[in-house]
Amino acid sequence: MKSFHGGVHPNDSKKYTAAKSIEPAPLPKKVTIPLRQHIGAPVSPIVKKGDEVKKGQLIAQTDAFVSGNVHASVSGKVVDVGDYPHPVFGSSMSIVIESDGLDTWADGIPVQREWGKLDSKELLKIIRDAGIVGMGGATFPTHVKLAPPPDKKIDTFILNGSECEPFLTADYRVMLEHAERIVTGVKITMKVLGVNTGYVGIEDNKPDAVKVLRDAFSGTQVKVVALPTKYPQGAEKMLIKMLTGREVPSGGLPMDVGAVVQNVGTITAISDAVTRGVPLIERVVTVSGSAVKEPKNLLMRIGTAFADALDYCGGLKSEPAKIIMGGPMMGFAQSTVDVPVIKGTSGILFLSKKDVNYRKESACIHCGRCVEACPMGLNPSMLSILGERQMYKEAKEDYSLLDCMECGSCVYVCPAKRSIVQYVRYAKAQNAAQAQKEKAKVAV
Repeated sequence: MKSFHGGVHPNDSKKYTAAKSIEPAPLPKKVTIPLRQHIGAPVSPIVKKGDEVKKGQLIAQTDAFVSGNVHASVSGKVVDVGDYPHPVFGSSMSIVIESDGLDTWADGIPVQREWGKLDSKELLKIIRDAGIVGMGGATFPTHVKLAPPPDKKIDTFILNGSECEPFLTADYRVMLEHAERIVTGVKITMKVLGVNTGYVGIEDNKPDAVKVLRDAFSGTQVKVVALPTKYPQGAEKMLIKMLTGREVPSGGLPMDVGAVVQNVGTITAISDAVTRGVPLIERVVTVSGSAVKEPKNLLMRIGTAFADALDYCGGLKSEPAKIIMGGPMMGFAQSTVDVPVIKGTSGILFLSKKDVNYRKESACIHCGRCVEACPMGLNPSMLSILGERQMYKEAKEDYSLLDCMECGSCVYVCPAKRSIVQYVRYAKAQNAAQAQKEKAKVAV
């Protein structure tokens, strides 16, 4: 199979945890659960300091469609509702719960459902109520993805099993250990969408996962495909192009070409919510890197501190040069371990100096390597230059800024070590802020 244009081949560094089975992390003594864990409208707390809560209890919500409910991940007492550090946004309003050590479920959870008897609307409501969002990192509310506008005719579902980011093996282990949950989640999702065609895309460097899922999906209308190993194979647009031959247009979404993509973690969360009534209160997280004593794949409660995750892995064997939430290509660098695991936390990396290249950034030398590597066919060099010069509007209108998916391939090959993705993210933020100002003026 021919691969997509561009992309890179970084050392996958999955050796640290690929053979490590998923291990339930110890129950945390305290969780700090941010109210900002999704793209869209913020949620508001419905509990207050001093309240007793149970595991799985709804603690924050909103009536907005593009949003995601938040639930207690432990039973115990709410000791604070206030502003706390956040791994992506710097800080966020959060609900702090002190565990009572009993881990008692809220009334009615878990429950056994015969999901095959439910219609698509009932299934979609369950998914929405469970607070499920994209767990690959984008954190887009899942129920919104599964309810496209009437004019967008969906005919294909794709399960993203690529996990192309270096170091991360959480989805890989789920595929090996929980294939039955994946199959159920895919069937539920395809029923909600009303489609009969399904694909599972897995990079060919995971042949055991390919075999396990081919066996699991045998006799169904879902085809498991081994894809060429190249970063960023797991990007939605790349997967759609490789598996269906369709190309998402500039400024478009997968639904524009009749496809919906979900990742492995999200699909297992859908399975748990529909079949057992369990909301999204925990996820598998890869804790890895050369600075960690014992890297692991941990099943962790949402709100668990990074510091606790590190303790579960025996602590550090050397001083980390960088701490990252997610993968090294698209993840977010952290200045502290006093931040919580959120729904989009696929990994926590503690990298030593040998894993980090700290060469000083210099001016663009116009070598064109970033253009060759860009899977979206953009000019990352110009985007970084325009971002550096605060020419945000020009970057958006003349160089398709919003088509950049921030995969980091350009940064990986750049001999000048320019922070291209950071310039892009800031330029996007500035354009969004300007749009909000103009919208406010019109409203006045």
